[in-house]
Amino acid sequence: MKLVFDKADLVKSVGIAMKAVSGKTTMPILECILIDASSNVIKFTSNDMELGIETIVTGMILERGIVALDAKIFSEIVRKLPDNQVTIETDENLVTTITCEKAKFNIPGQSGEDFSYLPILETSDCVSISQFTLKELIRQTIFSIAANENNKLMTGELFEIKDNTLRVVSLDGHRIAIRKIELKDSYPDRKVVVPGKTLNEISKILSGEMDDQIDIYFSENHIMFKFDDTMVVSRLIDGEYFRIDQMLSSDYETKVTINKKEFLSCIDRATLLVKEGDKKPIIIDIQDGAMELQINSAMGSMKEEIDINKEGKDIMIGFNPKFLIDALRVIDDEEISIYLVNPKAPCFIRNEEESYIYLILPVNFNSVR
Repeated sequence: MKLVFDKADLVKSVGIAMKAVSGKTTMPILECILIDASSNVIKFTSNDMELGIETIVTGMILERGIVALDAKIFSEIVRKLPDNQVTIETDENLVTTITCEKAKFNIPGQSGEDFSYLPILETSDCVSISQFTLKELIRQTIFSIAANENNKLMTGELFEIKDNTLRVVSLDGHRIAIRKIELKDSYPDRKVVVPGKTLNEISKILSGEMDDQIDIYFSENHIMFKFDDTMVVSRLIDGEYFRIDQMLSSDYETKVTINKKEFLSCIDRATLLVKEGDKKPIIIDIQDGAMELQINSAMGSMKEEIDINKEGKDIMIGFNPKFLIDALRVIDDEEISIYLVNPKAPCFIRNEEESYIYLILPVNFNSVR
């Protein structure tokens, strides 16, 4: 095999493929990137058995061939080469020579025969959205997935399609994030749980351009994302997702309309007095026309008042400030509406159309005042 690339194209494609290289595995082949130039295109493939990526690379094929290279070493070499043309060639023992200007590396390669190729999905059923939209949907919900594996379903996001609506849901036991968008066409109903890791990695590769499309395909156990010259296939998380609609309520005793930026800045300031990992709540006291925020910690205390529009009853309620900050940061509206029932019931931040809903459970602050 003998291939020639521009360094920039090579770096970009290796970066994409690296996102599905297995970190800890008993199968050394999964720590490799497969370079496949056995046809008229060059493909890089990586697969950790949960997530697989195949990307087409711009380059010249002087001699066809196929080889699997240790991804970490290959990636480091490519990144540190001079900015010029890079030649990659293999001999009959799969020893691979990487040459650029006066730099020359020899590294051992492996046969591609043992490599786990990506599963082939039936690709008739496909949903198309813009890369910008998917990137935004992920950004606006991914912070609410659970970090630990105690409940596997909480480490993923629900993608639910009904007619011409896509709803994305994440939750971690303390909060729920929901985003809803209208699709251009109607599709068969679907409900799948996509691993958070997959969505995080895809988000890093997406261009985020409104004009760039991404096609999403579903099968019983997998989801596939196709965009630009890249295909990402991921296993789905098994199991019945939580019954979200039972947790959502339109009842409220208090409705607050507030300037989002002001509210966010105020909570941000309050957290200056909270150490990392310290679970100090922010206490919110809502009365006619004003909301007072206060926080008390070993480092000091703070009080601040913000103007609001209020409908309904006065209320005093406590929250984990991080949960409020996470939700507010991904809402683009200038003014937001917060719906509250009582100090022990969840609060909802949502807009009229319910294209976003953020539910946050309060914390008991009587013991910490």
